[in-house]
Amino acid sequence: MNPDALARARALLFVPGHRPERFEKAVRAAGDAIVLDLEDAVAPEDKDRARDNVRRWLEAGGDAVVRINGRGTPWHDADVELAGRHGCGVMLPKAESPEDIAALVDRLPRGNGVVPLVETATGVLGARRLCAAPGVTRPAFGSVDLAAQLGIDPGDRTALLHARSTLVLAAASAGVAAPLDGVTTNVEEYAAAVADAEHAARLGFTGKLCVHPRQVEPVRAAFAPSAEALRWAEAVVSAAGGGVSTLNGQMIDKPVVERARRLLDG
Repeated sequence: MNPDALARARALLFVPGHRPERFEKAVRAAGDAIVLDLEDAVAPEDKDRARDNVRRWLEAGGDAVVRINGRGTPWHDADVELAGRHGCGVMLPKAESPEDIAALVDRLPRGNGVVPLVETATGVLGARRLCAAPGVTRPAFGSVDLAAQLGIDPGDRTALLHARSTLVLAAASAGVAAPLDGVTTNVEEYAAAVADAEHAARLGFTGKLCVHPRQVEPVRAAFAPSAEALRWAEAVVSAAGGGVSTLNGQMIDKPVVERARRLLDG
């Protein structure tokens, strides 16, 4: 997946690397891309087999982001070699330092998109530096792991509000694409994923990680601008002049016009 497409993605669907029978099904269900997971979804005894499955699928022309195992694990080097050979996007778990990202980017071909998964307290507190590291396309939020470290409910939006807002600010400050929100673990009711996506969108996220195919399309829709918002944006751009103007009693200046144009650009 090229970095531009990765930056625009609204829903990325995780697929365990040790379940190759799900790869093609996930592609058909995915709205934007799949993430072939070599990390949390795969038990230690299945790591090598999962990497072989992913290698065969990529060699056959498959396209995906690959979540590798973290630096310092026994599987990291082989995972990075796989990603480097096939030029796919890479998700780095437990991202905590720009040096970890730099070490990864140095082993990848130019143009690989890197997504640091910010899922620890250290990662959140250093998010600006992570997002500014060369090679980063956009960050992703690991809400479940962070909640476990903090001893809180991952579904408690208030408890994780500061961390989410910090990541949005870090991405904007570093000039990279807005973050991907973490997963919704309730796979029985897709409305839960939709509600989480709508909350994340209000904070400035522009996409979300998914763990079940039924979550994908509702999540994508939650991050898409509404028809009303698009009509507003079109009216603002049409009414904009060289300085300050008004529309329906509301002031229109440069920041308002820029927001309208971003909505229209999708």
